[in-house]
Amino acid sequence: MIPNPPMSSAIRALFSLPVIVASLGYFVDVYDLLLFNVVRVPSLIDLGLSEEQISTIGARIYNWQQAGLLIGGFFWGILGDKLGRRSVLFGSIIMYSLANIVCGFTHNVEIYAFVRFVAGLGLAGELGAGITLIAEILPKEYRGYGASMVAGVGLIGAVAAFFTVKLTDWRTAYFIGGGMGVALLALRVNVLESFLFNKILENRPKPVNWWTIFTKWSRLIKYLRCMGMALPTYLVIGIFATFGNEFAKALGISDVQAGTCVLYTYIGVVSGDFFSGILSQWLRSRRWAIFIMLMMTFSGVIWLLFGRISSAETLYLCYAYLGFSIGYIAMFLTTTAEQFGTNLRATVTTSVANNVRATTLLTLPVFQMLKPEFGALHAGAIVAGVCFLLAVLSLWKMEETYGKDLDYLEM
Repeated sequence: MIPNPPMSSAIRALFSLPVIVASLGYFVDVYDLLLFNVVRVPSLIDLGLSEEQISTIGARIYNWQQAGLLIGGFFWGILGDKLGRRSVLFGSIIMYSLANIVCGFTHNVEIYAFVRFVAGLGLAGELGAGITLIAEILPKEYRGYGASMVAGVGLIGAVAAFFTVKLTDWRTAYFIGGGMGVALLALRVNVLESFLFNKILENRPKPVNWWTIFTKWSRLIKYLRCMGMALPTYLVIGIFATFGNEFAKALGISDVQAGTCVLYTYIGVVSGDFFSGILSQWLRSRRWAIFIMLMMTFSGVIWLLFGRISSAETLYLCYAYLGFSIGYIAMFLTTTAEQFGTNLRATVTTSVANNVRATTLLTLPVFQMLKPEFGALHAGAIVAGVCFLLAVLSLWKMEETYGKDLDYLEM
């Protein structure tokens, strides 16, 4: 059994430059990614859309962003395994920072959708590359703590996005997000490349093509399991929180803002991500930590949909609990990074991170299609039932990777 490391040693490792830079990068990533969720209603009102259009066209713009994440996940992941993790950290932040600045100038819905696509394309590289770099740099005993550090600091970006919009306006919020990304570039100059990636460059092993993830059955199953165990995370973020005002209306609760639902969800996620990393270290298990968080998420969804919530205060508390329970986002990505060899690790981790985000391309249209006949609550329950079933099946035979040595290649 691998002993848990002394806390003092873990703290020193966690405050190293790569971890700090990855954490701040994820902060800007989440700020920019969730900014549209927060400003969706006010920005589209400002662009002259009706209440019905805000729901339908807002969902369409959101899915353009998610499509960018889906495509960018593979693009940046492959680049990370070819040119290094640092190249992704530089390229992705430039792209999404500039895109978000352009969002602040838009006056056209079609242009807005396209620029959100470009922003999604850039945002796709940040989290996967950061988690991959941290997993390869930190000692294996500290990886759980590292995931918590990156996610906990990073997810505060969602809270920052909410209060930035409250204190300024939606256009200024986009400018601030883009400016923070450009400023972060200076910190990244001194970040070293992963030792394990440099080892590949020195030894020059026979390359393994990225598409073998899908052509080799054992890899494909492992890849799909990595995606499946995280489906409830973006079910909560992409549907239940983003359209919190619609669920509130179905519950008979007035004066609930979707942006506030997102805020409370991410306040919960910040603390949940710290908790899941510590829980994983305490249990010496990734699988059990994720399973516990998954069951907590299931209970939160039941509470939201069938708990007869009757006040805005209780509803926001429910969203905070849901956020806490899905706080295994960095943990599932760390597990994903630990499942594959160094020569495919960035491709897998980055693409899985964004494939999960992009599952709203499927779940959101299904939810919208079911809503007229079943109502928001029962439509949400149907989509949730499928997501949780797939998550449990994915986790069931997942390899336990706590303390696994990552110095190996896929053949």
